[in-house]
Amino acid sequence: MKKLLFQFDTDTHPSVFDTVVAYDGGADHVIGYGGVKPDNVKALVEGTIFTRAPKDKKNTAIFIGGSDMVAGQRLFTAVQNHFFQNFRVSIMLDSNGSNTTAAAGVAKLAGSGVLQGKNAVVLAGTGPVGQRVAVMLAQEGCHVSITSRQFARAQYACEDMKNRFGVNLTPLEAVDNEARGKAIENAHIVFATGAAGVNLLDLHHWQNNMTLELIADANATPPLGIGGSDMMDKGTERFGKIIWGAIGFGTLKLALHRACIARLFESNDQVLDAETILSLAKEMA
Repeated sequence: MKKLLFQFDTDTHPSVFDTVVAYDGGADHVIGYGGVKPDNVKALVEGTIFTRAPKDKKNTAIFIGGSDMVAGQRLFTAVQNHFFQNFRVSIMLDSNGSNTTAAAGVAKLAGSGVLQGKNAVVLAGTGPVGQRVAVMLAQEGCHVSITSRQFARAQYACEDMKNRFGVNLTPLEAVDNEARGKAIENAHIVFATGAAGVNLLDLHHWQNNMTLELIADANATPPLGIGGSDMMDKGTERFGKIIWGAIGFGTLKLALHRACIARLFESNDQVLDAETILSLAKEMA
């Protein structure tokens, strides 16, 4: 019985990255569909749930991907709405790698210091990775703020995450590096989740911050999000702060992604979203 992973992508073309990792995670065949939306997914879901006997359904699974986390979340919900009784298969959400990237970074931070009760700032936190990082840090007991160049975008993201996860986040407007430097003055934890090649903080904004304890940067494309850090940092101490670079926790991200794919085929009732993926990341870390 072949392990079949159906990749439902909200973008026009299914992600090549996700396809490669799916094979590395143990899928025998990966079948990708692009442009999948809640209103056109019904027949695809029915094809996965009606074709195999109950004991064999664990060999079919669904992966939700794409660059848009909001669209991915809606599709993730829509797919599950077509399940009933034991007519279901396991499903995973990882739009833009957001769940696995965020979980790997937060797990490494959790292994490097105490998160409970700490002030955390997620820089450029309105994107897919930033939103998931903010949620996971909040679930770990942090008081979390997210920055954006536009306050309205930060506010909208905070409201959306409260509706989905029930966490309270604080929106902050920070239009440039100086504003972001001010935003982290009382932070114990900083996680940079900006676009590739966009610098968010210069070295002088954080090196003498006596409150700051932990830093992570999800950007692996120079210039890095956190000036003065290195993409290879693996719990490296710089100026009294513990730093994780994108490649430093990226090894765990890839291992986690593969492990999640493997878990999908253990039973037909797995639902892998932020909470479950973070729990697995902490075990692996």
